[in-house]
Amino acid sequence: MKDKVYQIQSPRVEKLRESVLSKVPGVCIERARYITEAYQENEAAPIYLKRAKAVEKILQNMSIYIKDGELIVGNQASDERTAPIFPEYGVEWMEAEIEVEGNFDKRPGDNFYLPKEHIDELLDLIQYWKGKTLHAKCYELLPEEVKRASKVKVIHGEGNMTSGDGHIVPDFEKVLNKGLEGIIAEAQAELEKLDLGDLDAIRKKAFWEGTILTNESVINFAKRYAQLAKEQAEQVDDPARKEELIKIADVCERTPAKAPRNFYEAVQAIWFIHLVLQIESNGHSASLGRVDQYLYPFYKKDIKEGVITKDFAKELLECLWVKLFSIIKLRPTSHAGYGAGYPTYQNVTIGGQNPQGKDETNELTYLILESVGEMKLTQPNLSVRVHANSPERLLREAAQVIKTGYGMPALHNDEIIIPSLLDKGVSYEDAYGYTMVGCVEVAVPGKWGYRCTGMTFLNMLKALELTLNDGVDPRTGIELFKGQGSLKDFASFDELWKAWEAHIAYYTKLSVIVDHVADTQLEEFPDMLCSSLVGNCIERGKTVKEGGAVYDMVSGLQVGIANVANSMAAIKKYIFEEKSLTAEELMEVLANDFAGDRGKFIQKMLLDAPKYGNGDDYVDQLAVDAYKTYMDEIKNYKNTRYGRGPIGGNYYMSTSGISSNVPMGTVTGATPDGRNAATPAAEGASPTQGTDVNGPTGVLNSITKFSTIMMTGGQLLNQKFPPELLAGKSQFDRFVSFIKAFINLKAWHIQFNIVSSETLRAAQQNPEKYRDLIVRVAGYCAQFVTLDKKTQDDIIARTEQKF
Repeated sequence: MKDKVYQIQSPRVEKLRESVLSKVPGVCIERARYITEAYQENEAAPIYLKRAKAVEKILQNMSIYIKDGELIVGNQASDERTAPIFPEYGVEWMEAEIEVEGNFDKRPGDNFYLPKEHIDELLDLIQYWKGKTLHAKCYELLPEEVKRASKVKVIHGEGNMTSGDGHIVPDFEKVLNKGLEGIIAEAQAELEKLDLGDLDAIRKKAFWEGTILTNESVINFAKRYAQLAKEQAEQVDDPARKEELIKIADVCERTPAKAPRNFYEAVQAIWFIHLVLQIESNGHSASLGRVDQYLYPFYKKDIKEGVITKDFAKELLECLWVKLFSIIKLRPTSHAGYGAGYPTYQNVTIGGQNPQGKDETNELTYLILESVGEMKLTQPNLSVRVHANSPERLLREAAQVIKTGYGMPALHNDEIIIPSLLDKGVSYEDAYGYTMVGCVEVAVPGKWGYRCTGMTFLNMLKALELTLNDGVDPRTGIELFKGQGSLKDFASFDELWKAWEAHIAYYTKLSVIVDHVADTQLEEFPDMLCSSLVGNCIERGKTVKEGGAVYDMVSGLQVGIANVANSMAAIKKYIFEEKSLTAEELMEVLANDFAGDRGKFIQKMLLDAPKYGNGDDYVDQLAVDAYKTYMDEIKNYKNTRYGRGPIGGNYYMSTSGISSNVPMGTVTGATPDGRNAATPAAEGASPTQGTDVNGPTGVLNSITKFSTIMMTGGQLLNQKFPPELLAGKSQFDRFVSFIKAFINLKAWHIQFNIVSSETLRAAQQNPEKYRDLIVRVAGYCAQFVTLDKKTQDDIIARTEQKF
């Protein structure tokens, strides 16, 4: 296969892409204004109706626009790449940041600019929300020991308590089959058969009424664009653009109210639904699911009947990708580093197989792959489902896009993901219909609850530091779990391990407490549109958060497992086996961050110890055992939807830590793996930066030793290859063979940065020349120059692999 050139063919798309890429991220106050008015006007209304009326007011009054050349329309805020404000989730951090910095544009990364003329209005709106927000309610309920652990940063639940849930794929296929009028009819039918004398009937009545009002509001929102398109058509002189605007008006008049008749209407319909989900709640990782499957019937029919050409279909898709990139979220500074680079994790999944084992790749699969390759934007977060019988063409074309060097697509393996879902009680048909959500997590579209992954972070590296120091944090002096002893007290490695198990049990419990606090309070901020598009919410008369979904299993995010394994290996080898180092010596050099000649000598010893990621059983088994400690403990807990309707209601595991390895390393001292204080932890389930020296196959041999089938929240593996490693036919063929090895070894996920450290360092020095340099950060991509320097340095430090 010759190298394919991925270059945008449409001048329209090129112009729209340049517009959104050149936009300085901003902040829009409109949503905050209208939701505040709606809550003030409906203080006594049931929470479902209050929320529905808030969405109605926002959609009725927010600014809308149709940019020149747009074919797919709909905006989240008053301008593209502009974040609306969601005051109901948290305002204290906004007030503090404005008072200290004057705006949101003084951060080390992920800066936003709020027009100065709106600052006073925002500060005024904040006063109404004080004490009423999700964050305020959660913080009031948090036990003191959880607050201490959060301050130490062994756990981190800021994202849970300052935002909505997200991490979900609604039933887009249902919208395409029935339209929102069909959803309204379902809720109306439940209302008509309701007996108000039944238990819980009054609450259900409000839920169904809120469902109807919200869906009607989305329909009316689309009609606003229809009217705007008509008005613009009357004013424009260009006949071609006039015809386009008339078509836009016709499409928006019909969708998403009714089932779409063609590919154009179907694309616009899914965008309107996805868009309003982003306006309704600020939870990230709302994803589009298996787009190549549910849009394919429309594409196939239109191509066959000559309604559209392949080029026009690709143009529509690329217009949709521009829209996805236009969406950004404003996060507290304290949480922004956990997802650096303005990520929104809007995943699109292609490929895979059906329950009969037949591959489901189609021509739209390849068109989506090609269109994303041309656009080179950080959204959508493209995932390809692969399996043992994936077409050679799909593997090679996916590899061609990966080779272009902007981090997409990520590859996800049916050979382990489907068995993992079946193991959790997911039906056979649903397991084969899974989609990726956000980064590496999986769910069944339209049937899974929120945050299949994305609950409270557990800093396993910090947990190890606390274990070595008898539960006392050296950085803050805070005592968390004292009484197990310190490293100097342990007479054997087994005693150290028992202390590790006790600490992990304690911090796991604290993380679950954060989850439960956040989840119970989030029930007061129901997402009515989202719930109406997740089965069995309408039938049960419950929101997703109340147990309306068919499946509801969740995971927190566990960070630093490679560092823990490497540290345990060094301690075991040097202190308890060879006895070439004493516990006292080790603790002293760690406290001094390896200062002095003796410190540097011991650091080199530690760095020379066996390292996870090289296929070495000595250290790999410690990684497996260390993680199993958490796996065994989390099985004891249930989420707040347990017993309320869904299948599951339990926890599983995930190493998808997004970019949290950087801030979680910042708060952790020097560790026995030779890592210096305040430097990043290892990312995801990837090896520690620079320590995997036996090539990418060695990495696969290490990561597949985990009980991956149990880790249904996802295994995140990043690999960095220099471009020359894929140059030429033989090298490219080796890369494709490596992908096949990934499939056969039943690893969960893999993604690639095809970029040299030299290029990355040049981009640090001259960012203005590298605006279009896209890198894979964690389970998502970002423009390299928008990242803070610590995150940039972390990516540079990752191993450049060699075959």
